[in-house]
Amino acid sequence: MNNTKANERHIICELRCDAKDRERVRDLILRFVEPARAEPGCLYYDLYQRVDAPDTFFILDGWVDQAAVDSHAAHPHVANVMKELGPLLTFGPSITLITRASD
Repeated sequence: MNNTKANERHIICELRCDAKDRERVRDLILRFVEPARAEPGCLYYDLYQRVDAPDTFFILDGWVDQAAVDSHAAHPHVANVMKELGPLLTFGPSITLITRASD
């Protein structure tokens, strides 16, 4: 595996809400997407919703290295959205940081 790929960091972020808040939560999470994609070091940033449990969302994102992850986490935009989003969540954000284990 080349060193560049070995330095990549990928994140699985799980968030859950009550059904009554689902659309608002989805709209708020979507406010992360475009700004994150424009950040230096972002490889991808996508929102997913469980088919069998639509009140559960996942953000899957990839970054060139840990420094890019840290920069994203410290971005003021993240904190601003979380002020509104946080109180609507029943679970999360649960962050799982992973690295590439194969080519």
